[in-house]
Amino acid sequence: QVQLAESGGGLVQAGGSLRLSCTVSGRTFNTYVMGWFRKAPEKEREFVAAISWSGGSTAYADSVKGRFTISRDNAKNTVYLQMNSLKPEDTAVYYCAARREFGSGTYLYTRRSSYDYWGQGTQVTVSS
Repeated sequence: QVQLAESGGGLVQAGGSLRLSCTVSGRTFNTYVMGWFRKAPEKEREFVAAISWSGGSTAYADSVKGRFTISRDNAKNTVYLQMNSLKPEDTAVYYCAARREFGSGTYLYTRRSSYDYWGQGTQVTVSS
């Protein structure tokens, strides 16, 4: 059973920074593509960022490009989302997601339906 646990959310002023972490149980973290998604009130859950199992490929939503950085530490079974220059519209519950990947270390996925495992989410609130 794969379990994901997010942490690092909170309340921050606009322009501030937060770093989210997601720790994955199990011994095969280095074979998982990891993604971050978010859901704001009355909106659909949307893609934020993804990283291949090797860490060699990353992808970002246009709305966060240049402000957010996804990274991973396979030795710690953890993926991170560094969020800088936060805006009130970044307010949402942030979820990490995992998908087992046996192919190239460059593969990643941006669709919600591509992921098999999800965390419970962590709230990020950005005040203006």
